[in-house]
Amino acid sequence: MRRPKGSPAMPDTPSTDLSPREVLEAYHRAIVAADADAVAELYAVDAVHEFPFLFPGVTDYHGREEVRAGYRAAWEQSPARTEKVVEVAVHEGKDHELVIAERFFEGTISTTGESFLVPSILVLRVRDGRIVHARDYMDGLGTAKAMGALEYVVSALGANA
Repeated sequence: MRRPKGSPAMPDTPSTDLSPREVLEAYHRAIVAADADAVAELYAVDAVHEFPFLFPGVTDYHGREEVRAGYRAAWEQSPARTEKVVEVAVHEGKDHELVIAERFFEGTISTTGESFLVPSILVLRVRDGRIVHARDYMDGLGTAKAMGALEYVVSALGANA
């Protein structure tokens, strides 16, 4: 889903009005809406989004436009539809730029009607209202299963052994 025409995007000048927690909440809303543009607009132009766990075919995103392209491609290729992000806990500490979310992605596989629940931990560094760095610790095998790509992942891992 894309942002409706005429709907305002986040301005190019970051807003100091958005706290890291508010950026996290906007990120979750954009994920549920499967809106790659809304996700990307939460990032600084030169942001980095890392996926530290091994997952064939998934690479880090360097810059807002790679975030946009990466999310768009993933959603276009996957039958998994996230319907809800369930926050287990959100941690904010002494570092006021940092927010850590323990969460589950809950949804349905559009091709089978099967439901899924995939755990994830997201570490966001937000500066001046924009994500400057993200570390996304997702359950790769659970994600692959939800996407109907488990056989591909096992095959790709075997090829790289």
